[in-house]
Amino acid sequence: MCLAIPGKLLEITVENGLKMGVVDINGSKTRACLEYVPDILEGQYTIVHAGFALKIIDEEEAAESLKLWQELFDSGAFDHDGQMPYSVSQ
Repeated sequence: MCLAIPGKLLEITVENGLKMGVVDINGSKTRACLEYVPDILEGQYTIVHAGFALKIIDEEEAAESLKLWQELFDSGAFDHDGQMPYSVSQ
């Protein structure tokens, strides 16, 4: 399963001919390739997966997505001490 995380673009640079950026994802800064979103501007929001910005989103969509991510973390879904947090029955 692939999960893309929303973040705010803070800075745009060009590295080795590629449009790159620094994205703030819930307080953590990460680098992302911006080649898939060539029209993005600093201050806009995007979703990032595997180091690539995939889509420009508006602030409302980013806030809703971050809220859902926070609810997921708060639920304990990722706090399972090496055990599966759910079971799949056949």
